[in-house]
Amino acid sequence: MRSILRWPAAVSGGGLIVGYAVAALTTRPLGGVVLLVAGIAAFALWLRAAGARTATQLGVLYIALFVVSHLLALVIGAWPSVLAVAVIMAAASWWLVDSRSEDPAPVS
Repeated sequence: MRSILRWPAAVSGGGLIVGYAVAALTTRPLGGVVLLVAGIAAFALWLRAAGARTATQLGVLYIALFVVSHLLALVIGAWPSVLAVAVIMAAASWWLVDSRSEDPAPVS
């Protein structure tokens, strides 16, 4: 089975969720650090797998969805908003990068 760090969709979507969870349970700056680290890791994975253009597009989407989650939270609540944008982010990453990967998952 491939490591989760080989799945940019899990890193980017999970980063939004874990970043919010850390911010909610500790401090907002610490949650922001988690969000930033996940975003950088996902960008590096996107860059390696799909090139600069796709990585930049997904990076912009990551930041935009972070902003949208704050606006959407005013309407549907914080956790539903975070989960919704995380699903959108993971789906976009999967569609543009993960599903096109030519590296088959080794069975071990």
